[in-house]
Amino acid sequence: MFNKGKSLLMAAACAATMAVFAAPAFAAGQISIIVNDPSNPYWLTEGQVAKAEAEKLGYTANVAAHKGDTNTESNLIDTAITNQSVAIILDPANADGSVGAVQKAVSAGIPVFLVNAEINKEGLAKAQLVSNNAQGAALGAQQWVESIGDKGKYVELFGAPSDNNAQTRSNGYETVLTQYPDLEKVGQEVANWDRTQGYNKMQSLLQANPDINGVISGNDEMALGAIAALKEAGKLSAVKVGGFDGSPDAVAAVKAGEMQYTVLQPVAIFSAEAVKQADSFIKTGKTGVDTEKQLFDCLLITKDNVDKYSAPFVLSE
Repeated sequence: MFNKGKSLLMAAACAATMAVFAAPAFAAGQISIIVNDPSNPYWLTEGQVAKAEAEKLGYTANVAAHKGDTNTESNLIDTAITNQSVAIILDPANADGSVGAVQKAVSAGIPVFLVNAEINKEGLAKAQLVSNNAQGAALGAQQWVESIGDKGKYVELFGAPSDNNAQTRSNGYETVLTQYPDLEKVGQEVANWDRTQGYNKMQSLLQANPDINGVISGNDEMALGAIAALKEAGKLSAVKVGGFDGSPDAVAAVKAGEMQYTVLQPVAIFSAEAVKQADSFIKTGKTGVDTEKQLFDCLLITKDNVDKYSAPFVLSE
């Protein structure tokens, strides 16, 4: 009986030891992920990828959305502080208006890593990881000219003015398209990255400019709204549309011949990278990258390579 009892005690001790080693080596803590609006597949992917990467690295993670509202964003930062988050991954609501929210988190001792959009202040966030919007816009505009030709009338759908990406993309389009004097921009409307607004603004633009032959858009959602309006008006066959993001619906539109191209933002790459840099900073006090602002080049999706789209916002080699 003595030997049997000793064996049982040893077995129990071994089991307890194995349980300890099976558990995470340390209580990694919570990473709070704050995105814009997950009804847009781009921001949905951003949150999903960041959460999955955080959990893979041993953290708990939650995703919340401010939907472009700085007051909501500020409240979500307060929640992250209350929950003693070890890091915050934030897609800022406003280039200027989000500075205070980031400052609040930093003052509470929580490192902040920005993804997709920038704030107009350096030295607060540990990193700002964004698509190379100027490069992507030039890429898209060149493809757009190839699709529409070097003459005609076109309109532009502009994203949210509070987001620096909107102006950067518009500037990138302008830099390329002004090289073609016979291409005339006859209208521009703000549609705030939104499909419904893209649809409504496209209807207005068509009423004022019924003879256009091109639409260049700051993102896919606005472009898809424009396509719906053009279909309804019976004009899609005569109007070429270009997008920006690389969303699944845009890729389907490229396959169907309704959209000429979309510029893929590598959101799946830089969302994961932001979490990796947060993990590095938590453990070592350094992100492992020398610069705060980091640009990730965009990729062009056309009918020629659309079949290489292997997952949301991922283009295989």
